[in-house]
Amino acid sequence: MASVDVNMVDMDIPNQMGALKVDSTSGEEMNDYESTDESSADESSLQPRGLTTRDLPTGLCYDERMRYHAEVSALSAEAVHPEDPRRIYYIYKELCEAGLVAAKGFDVMVEQPLLRIDAREATEDEIRLVHTDEQYRFVQHTSRMTNEELIDLAEHGDSIYFNKLSYFSGLLSAGGAIETCKTVMEGRVKNAIAVIRPPGHHAEAEQPMGFCLFNNTCIASKVCQKLYDVKCRKVLILDWDVHHGNGCQKSFYNDPNILYISLHVHMGGKFYPSGPEGGMDRCGVGAGEGYNVNIPWETKGMGDGDYMYAFQHVVMPIATSFDPDLVIVSAGFDAAAGDELGGCNVTPACYAHMTHMLMSLAQGRVAVCLEGGYNFRAISRSALAVTRTLMGEPPDRFEATSATDSAVRVIEDVKKTQSRYWRCMYPRAPTSGIYGGERLHDIIRAYQAQNLFNKYKLTELLILRDKISKSFDKQVLGSISYERRKHLIVFFHDPPDLLTGNNPLAAQQKPHDTWMLDGSQAYIQSAVKHGIGVIDVNIPEFITITADPSVDDKKHAHQEIAYNSHYTDAARTEGEKLASYIWENYIESYDFEGGIWLIGAGSAFHAVWKLVTEKENIHTRLNGVIGFNCDHPARQINPNSNNAYASSWFREHSRIYVAKNHEIWRRAEQLGKTPSKRYGKLFKSPETMLNSMMQKHLPEVFDFIRETANLQADSDSDADLPIPMPEDEGNSPLKGSAFSSPPQTRPLTAAATAQSSAALRGALSPPATGNAAQRPSPGTNTYPQQGTTPLGGRSPLPPPAQRALGTIPQSHSPTSPPAYLTRPEQQQHDTGS
Repeated sequence: MASVDVNMVDMDIPNQMGALKVDSTSGEEMNDYESTDESSADESSLQPRGLTTRDLPTGLCYDERMRYHAEVSALSAEAVHPEDPRRIYYIYKELCEAGLVAAKGFDVMVEQPLLRIDAREATEDEIRLVHTDEQYRFVQHTSRMTNEELIDLAEHGDSIYFNKLSYFSGLLSAGGAIETCKTVMEGRVKNAIAVIRPPGHHAEAEQPMGFCLFNNTCIASKVCQKLYDVKCRKVLILDWDVHHGNGCQKSFYNDPNILYISLHVHMGGKFYPSGPEGGMDRCGVGAGEGYNVNIPWETKGMGDGDYMYAFQHVVMPIATSFDPDLVIVSAGFDAAAGDELGGCNVTPACYAHMTHMLMSLAQGRVAVCLEGGYNFRAISRSALAVTRTLMGEPPDRFEATSATDSAVRVIEDVKKTQSRYWRCMYPRAPTSGIYGGERLHDIIRAYQAQNLFNKYKLTELLILRDKISKSFDKQVLGSISYERRKHLIVFFHDPPDLLTGNNPLAAQQKPHDTWMLDGSQAYIQSAVKHGIGVIDVNIPEFITITADPSVDDKKHAHQEIAYNSHYTDAARTEGEKLASYIWENYIESYDFEGGIWLIGAGSAFHAVWKLVTEKENIHTRLNGVIGFNCDHPARQINPNSNNAYASSWFREHSRIYVAKNHEIWRRAEQLGKTPSKRYGKLFKSPETMLNSMMQKHLPEVFDFIRETANLQADSDSDADLPIPMPEDEGNSPLKGSAFSSPPQTRPLTAAATAQSSAALRGALSPPATGNAAQRPSPGTNTYPQQGTTPLGGRSPLPPPAQRALGTIPQSHSPTSPPAYLTRPEQQQHDTGS
């Protein structure tokens, strides 16, 4: 078995190449050559010098003594910890059986087998380049503990175990990584793989965790930087382990000379090691800002297409721009297909392709160091594919797979985040109004409110509670006299879709080429047309979290948080508070004897789901729940103490439309089962965009509404209430349907109209001051004096408004636009919208 003297660290690199060194010509030959003309002499410098690295071997570091680290408390082979000592044995055996290693009992099947690199124990000084003295002493002390103490330590540690030889194995693992990287840097091998354990990328400076004792790759990178100075100034650590390498990130978070890139399942911070540290917004601090790149997958199940897409669009462009002197791969194989702990579907061929791309960096100086991976067959086949590629074998072909929608969305967000630091990343992130601009969301909502008022007389319902985010100001609208209707639709929805072509260079959009698709207005039109009261709730994409001493999530106070954030529920909690406020103050005290429908579209469905789940016996007042879901998590309603029957009711009284490419259908197909009924009554939609889906299923939704309430029979009870509609109704989606003839109505006098609608919304308006423009009364051509109502004095407040506010003076006429639309100069746009 061949071995390498790994102590020759001070040798000059050219002299280590031995036979590969190109000998100079003899003096006689040189003189003859120099006697030629000048041009031929210049051409001599262009002659090929041979392939200086192609014929070098690939290195292999493996030491069976690393298997000494094992659980004290394991009682049987079936009860062994996932970080099993046999992991490295099966990888080594796979390489031997493939004929890549000159080992006793195995035939060599390649011209140049792997060159063995001897592992050694890392020194205390090397360990302390990354870890604190306390951390080192703690692991060292485990070698002197009793078995009972070690078992107790494992029970109270963070996914970690020890025996009396764990410290020794940990030093060997770190030393193996060091020697592997040194051998690559010194040119004795062209690249190398280190089959080592225990793994290291979770180990932080102050503590071991996540199966990791010492951070092997971080220690090796610091040792190489120290030994080789400018020859190893910049190091790339590429971490494709399915878990985020929190230890690596923290070790170099402010270091501009070590670029850390991690591809990992994040699941909004709910996947180990949990928390927001693995989010794409964690880019480094100080001099290291921009040198930490996280690619956080939203879910398990990611495959070859997703990883290749990430490599092609983020990893390789940034790595090439960084131009490292050494590439270290934290090679966890727990994203491999078959690994139950990781739950992903990466094939050996994909690992080979990723390795092949990384070999184009740092003049091929690549050191692959094992991290996680807990399925023996999956890690063995994956490590073999990587090793073959390192030795020069082209990667195997894999099935042409496209990236999932989730992966594309994550990668696009990562590119925008990293575009602040890397010129190779497009599209550029927007400049957040640094030129004094306004958020388009505010402008669109103002347009929607004006349009809904002009067409259907929807006006603002005020949200007067300090503990609810101000991002919801002007986002809640109600139809005229909705509280007197027999039926009510409460519609929570996301903002409209904007369809446009991106300008990747400047984050600019051309208004002429931008189209707004708003699926909610057709629902409002159909509801108002047929005498159904409407409360329309627009949930902004981003929510400003207000400061509240009682809020536990103080880290996100005064921040703009995406409502569909995968990292925190802080924004959705604000939506829950809004939904509860609307129910208690604008719905609960009124009869609506014909029933109520709740509709939730997109991420806004979360508020509906929470309301049905937690509001006590709310289902007794509901006719049904309608939902639209393109790519958001599906929501189950389970029995609970507040709503013991909500789950069974929800199964029979819901229609949930889910995009055809949603994960719930893919998983159901894999399992050969239909999705749980606790998700409600699911319907597969052919549409994949939210507002297109809403428009597609409008007739079906109103068929469902018709089935759950006899509207034609009920319409007479609403005959005394006005149903304002636009003049042109020829394009109604329900024209010719059972709803095509609206209930007969008669116009009201100005006084009656004001009394019916000002009761809720007009009376909640702020008192008029100054010389603001006067507004016309309905049914008249005169303009009453500002500050009075047609009935004189203050309009009566409805019970919920009285309970919430007491008496609020002064109302505006229900047929005039809300004040905030007529006096834009007095408005302050909320930055959280």
